[in-house]
Amino acid sequence: MADKIKVFIIDDSALVRRAITDALLKDPAFEVVGVAHDPLIAMEKLPKLSPDVITLDMEMPRMDGLTYLKQLKREGSTIPVVIISSLTQQGSQLAVHAMEAGAADVLAKPNGSMDIGNLAAKLAYHLKAAALSRSKTLRRSPQTSLPAPPQGITPKAPPASPRSIDRRIIVIGASTGGVEALRYVLPRLSAGLPPILVVQHIPAVFSGAVAQRINDLAPYTVREAVDGERLTHGLCLIAPGDFHLSVLQRPEGYITRLTQTPPINFCRPAVDVLFRSAATAAGQRCLGVLLTGMGNDGAVGMQAIKRAGGITLAEHEDSCIVYGMPRAAVALGAVDSSIPLDQMPNAIARNLAKLPF
Repeated sequence: MADKIKVFIIDDSALVRRAITDALLKDPAFEVVGVAHDPLIAMEKLPKLSPDVITLDMEMPRMDGLTYLKQLKREGSTIPVVIISSLTQQGSQLAVHAMEAGAADVLAKPNGSMDIGNLAAKLAYHLKAAALSRSKTLRRSPQTSLPAPPQGITPKAPPASPRSIDRRIIVIGASTGGVEALRYVLPRLSAGLPPILVVQHIPAVFSGAVAQRINDLAPYTVREAVDGERLTHGLCLIAPGDFHLSVLQRPEGYITRLTQTPPINFCRPAVDVLFRSAATAAGQRCLGVLLTGMGNDGAVGMQAIKRAGGITLAEHEDSCIVYGMPRAAVALGAVDSSIPLDQMPNAIARNLAKLPF
């Protein structure tokens, strides 16, 4: 990117504003064009600054970050917004609601403040991803669209006992823009499908809130994975933040494995860890799905699934918030089909039926 990425920082803490500014000044790709200590001040400054990306705190006086984000979207703003939220239960819930409202990404403030040593590189990575993102409206058609997922608690189909004759599994990976992509796809899949395992790049403190929110919408159980868990039909497990998730085959069926081995592709959890383990455990009974995201995590894993005889689907460029991870997989020749997001639920069901039991 030839031009500098212009960043506007909104946070009620002078210490945090200074810390974010100092972190970004270490990278020549960025220019901090303005700061504001609350959204009301931001409203006055924003038209004059024309930033490429906004960092936004959630809990501020006079107006909270979620309210301001919703106002920006109502006004038609396409400026990507990265949420930087405190490690609290309220902060986690607000961050999830912000992603539903259109935030590009979310980062955690360690202990309620900004730890430059630990967060500077991650901050730069996420802001670059946000600057690459663009607002998308799902291209729905009467033939491919499905009813919106219900609001509120959905009655759950009870998890089924493992079927000895059905060893199929579905593995899904996503990063930037992936929370909303998952929120679109997962509630539209039928209850009783083979086990679904998901890796989404997200801070540890927010992964549980994301799983709970999707569980509220889906007709089957969605929750964070635990180590050594036996997989069953009608169950979707999401990797906890900061833990790699893999699947192992045992005589009684598949089980999960959580580890904190070093990051892969700068990520933990890493999509490649899940996908490569699924290729080994399930082989031709595996369906791999790679959604929107920056970087190349998941591409090698998709290649492993394809070589093992499984089926691989990637989100089409037209609907990706960031066409990075799917592009890398396509470049490797690891993708059987590229599917727009609004067609992905049907594509998963259709291709799952092609897999041997």
